[in-house]
Parts: sequence; structure tokens; C-alpha cells
Amino acid sequence: MLRYLSPTHVAEVVKSEVRTGEHLCEIIDSLSLTPLLGFNHFSCQHEIVPISNYEGITWDDIWRFNPQASSQWDGFRHHGAEQPDGKRAWYGVTTDDEIFKMESDSIGIGNWAQDGIVARGFLIDYVSYREKKDLEANGMNGHAITLEVLEISKGYNIEFKPGDIFFLRCGFMKTWESLTMDQEQGYRADTQGQKHKHSGLVQSEAVVRYLWDNHAVAVAGDGVSFEWGVPNGEMFDLERLAELTENVGQPCKPHVHVQYGSAENLPSGCIGFRGTNHASSDRLIASGNLSANTT
Repeated sequence: MLRYLSPTHVAEVVKSEVRTGEHLCEIIDSLSLTPLLGFNHFSCQHEIVPISNYEGITWDDIWRFNPQASSQWDGFRHHGAEQPDGKRAWYGVTTDDEIFKMESDSIGIGNWAQDGIVARGFLIDYVSYREKKDLEANGMNGHAITLEVLEISKGYNIEFKPGDIFFLRCGFMKTWESLTMDQEQGYRADTQGQKHKHSGLVQSEAVVRYLWDNHAVAVAGDGVSFEWGVPNGEMFDLERLAELTENVGQPCKPHVHVQYGSAENLPSGCIGFRGTNHASSDRLIASGNLSANTT
């Protein structure tokens, strides 16, 4: 799908969408989730060390870094699917043996990094939508968002175009910040027993067709998982972007913005730690066409 992002397409997006020039970071604190990271993922470790040189001392950052422990783009090597023979395969029927041996960079995340990801994005803010209706917006209770909710956008002249990124704020990060230490530990235990719950876009053929028919080049959200077979971003910090949409004139309305960032330039990589900002538009689109991310 990233083939839509030609220089001509990107130039037109920037020309038509960028208005205010607001920009912000969506990367969460890489160490904030480390003590209680679930799903058997390795945690991040950070050390500051002195380096002696002819001028005296300088300071270096030393990282033991797992991109899955922070805001990330999931590459095609990350999550496979079961095949009719019972084995698992990855995009293009790539096998786990091909990935593990690292003898080829086929479907590696580094292929995306060569040009970066620059596209128009819609922030679809399900949290604000629920809160304006005095309803709970819990990103960790397994609430399923239906396609009918997304299609409210039709009543507000929202036009998704080929090459758009579909951003969904389900409230996972906001809910996480409200948890006690015991609740955080309980969540980690639940992930080990597959008892965890994530609110998000319902998994259905209709939703897949909706995203495909609208030619979304990528999907992304603030939750832990969003597996849809296209480049997908997870654990994005969308809180400041949500605040920005409230401050440009029309509260609780999805925001059109320009996304620019990059996956990690690691040829055989499976997951890309992301560096990105937004250049924002002052054009807000439709109250109520809102969703969340998937489990």
C-alpha cells in the first residue's frame, strides 16, 4: 500500500492539508512501560556512561532496546498467520526459518525506511466521542467498535482517499496511566494467560473490506495491537494530538494532519521504532465518526 506515497502524491498532500504548522512528537517514553511489559517482550534498558577522550569526558547513552516496548511500526516480519497445513507463515508466505537466519532482507522493515512514511492521516478520536456523550472510554475493557460507528463519517462529508493513514485513539494509554501498580501487574499476568482485554475496532470481514476499499496505506493507534495486514503502528502517544484537535476551533472532531516519520533502517528488521512528528492542518472533519484500535 505504501506505493501510493509517490512524490507527486506527497507534494499534493502537503500543499492541500498543512495549515497551522503545529508539530508534535507521538513517541511514548520508552522506559515508562518497561517494568510491567507484557506478552513476554524484552524490556528496554538505558544507561548513561562516561567516555574519556582528549578533551576530558563526554557522556553517551547505551540502550538495550526492544522496539516492541515503545511506539513502533510493525513490519511484515513481526506477526504471521496460520496456514492450511497448520504451520505459520509471514507476508508473501515467508517462513520463520527465512526470517530467523537473517540471510535475506526480504520484507524487512528497512525497506520502508528508505523513503520514510509521509501521508495524510485522519485522527479518529473515539475517546473524545465517548466522553462527550458521558460514556466510559476505557481502552482496556474489550469494547468492540463496529463498522457502523465508522460509517457515521458519511454524514459529515468525510472522504478517505487512497494513500491515507487511519489513526484510531481507543484510550489505551490514557487508561494505562490511571491504573494502580497492582492493576498494572494484573494486566501483565493476564497477557501471559491470554486473558487481557483491549478495546478496539471489531475484527470482521466487513471492516477489512472497509479499510481495503478506502486504500489506507497504514493503520495506527494508541493501543497495543492493530493487526490488519498493512503497515500498522502501535502504542502511539495520541494524547497531545487529541488536545490539538480540541484547540483549533471545533471540539471533538477528527483532525486531518500530515504524518511524517520512518521505520528503523534495519534491513532484516521485524519492527521499527518510529521517529515522527505531525504538521497539522486546521481543517477538522466531522463530529462523531470515531473508532478505536483492535485487539
